[in-house]
Amino acid sequence: MTLTEPDQPVLLEVSTVGELLYRAAARWPGREAIVFPDERATFPGLLQGAEQAARSLLSLSVGRGDRVGILMPNRIAFLEVLFGCHLIGAVPVTINARYKPKELLHVVRDAGLSAIVTTDVIADHAPFVDLLARAFAGGRPPALRHLVMLGTASPPGYVDRAAWEQGAVSRADVDVHALAGGVGGREIAVIMYTSGTTSSPRGCPLSHQALVRTALCAADRFSLTEDERFWDPLPLFHMAGLLPMVANISRGGAMLSMLHFKADVALRQLVEERATFAYPAFPTITQALVHHPDFAAADLSRIRGILETGPADYLCGVEAAFPGAKVVSSYGLTEAGGVITYSHLEETFEERIGTTGRPFPGMRVRIVDPETGLDCPAGVQGEIRVTGPGMFEGYLNDPVYTAERTDEQGFLCTGDLGALDEQGRVIYTGRLKDMLKVGGENVAAAEIEAHLGQHPAVKIAQVVGVSDARLIEVPVAFVELAPGRKAEPEELIEHCRLSLASFKVPRRVFFVDEWPMSTTKIQKFRLRELAEERVHGRPERKEN
Repeated sequence: MTLTEPDQPVLLEVSTVGELLYRAAARWPGREAIVFPDERATFPGLLQGAEQAARSLLSLSVGRGDRVGILMPNRIAFLEVLFGCHLIGAVPVTINARYKPKELLHVVRDAGLSAIVTTDVIADHAPFVDLLARAFAGGRPPALRHLVMLGTASPPGYVDRAAWEQGAVSRADVDVHALAGGVGGREIAVIMYTSGTTSSPRGCPLSHQALVRTALCAADRFSLTEDERFWDPLPLFHMAGLLPMVANISRGGAMLSMLHFKADVALRQLVEERATFAYPAFPTITQALVHHPDFAAADLSRIRGILETGPADYLCGVEAAFPGAKVVSSYGLTEAGGVITYSHLEETFEERIGTTGRPFPGMRVRIVDPETGLDCPAGVQGEIRVTGPGMFEGYLNDPVYTAERTDEQGFLCTGDLGALDEQGRVIYTGRLKDMLKVGGENVAAAEIEAHLGQHPAVKIAQVVGVSDARLIEVPVAFVELAPGRKAEPEELIEHCRLSLASFKVPRRVFFVDEWPMSTTKIQKFRLRELAEERVHGRPERKEN
């Protein structure tokens, strides 16, 4: 089954992110654009900071087409540099703040960065100067001309904040608005690297038109207004943080963000800033809020919508925990502008919980049998394939891999499993790589995870396969218990045995207090390695 949504609802009033910011500053001069617990900025203030960053970059001979790495946690300075690049036609490359030296060096080389802008503000225990020093222990890549420190320190070899600001003064005569007007919609707005949960990170260049268009679709789907107080604690170097930011700029709403997520700080921010929409998106964040001792007393009645992911039973529980809000879900990937579907707040409970909604206007979705390549009928599971105007420009420096991931009709093969209902809503069911082969039987890890999640002691469950001499592989589970709850592995195994076929029952259960993460995703390949080590006393063999 192939679904194409009509293209008529989305009209590009502007074609670049820079134009969007200029328009917002003119339309909503008194409105807040971004709010952190310790800093905030109006739309004109954010624009002024972006123009200053643009001038500072120009003073370093960074201009149109040059690629600028942003290695920072969520701060206003991050956005000023990002939008400053957009105003002069430079290309921001958002770098995952959790990267290790090897991954960082790969991105710097692969993207051909001319400059890296970082900070001495520490988040997630990541001192960036030390990280960069370890990454460049063998020498700095020759294309990398500048390291910029936007903090209080002045490390050797860095352009410090004083020099950065003086650079802006030296280019005060430059008409940044005119430069922004010369940037084309088909030019690259951002290069964002995929999370690298199963391989080295790959660059995904997105044009201004793709990013703006997707943001406008998100704004329409959520009915965002200038009165919005949109809470999103996710990293701005990830599309889950950047896309809602651009969507709210398009409507004049305020984005509420955080340096890094802490449940107690988040609850205070949600209450004090009168949040109207919450975008935790991942159970690790939502469950930390719900299980916090202050949650029950927090006034969250203004929240009208919550974006969350997970199986239907879990989403039902989230909606029950936020009785004044409706839970919506999404489906997307970086290659498709971050998101291609959100469910509508106006849809029925079953439609919002059981599906991720219809694709955005112009986006086309195929559900294909991964073995035959034939389209699946409505309701039948297959691989999700997508194309449309929100798509990326192909994997950076890797046309061969881009071709391998593109089918004969021009659709990207996502590696995700799902189906379309009769009305064209996408139903996401898991990853092809999350399918276990247990004695010849296909087993979806998501099914076991959903069942484990129904146990009252389970906060989060993740299932992976571990090698087995007789059955090829068998499922094992990693479980984080809910606060104050206790359970034994045998109890959870029996919970599965009572309701699932025997080949789906986890052979072992391991309890964890924290998860190996890549941005916002649990790294299942690391769980597989850990499972192999615990079960067989050896690490999992990696394929080349």
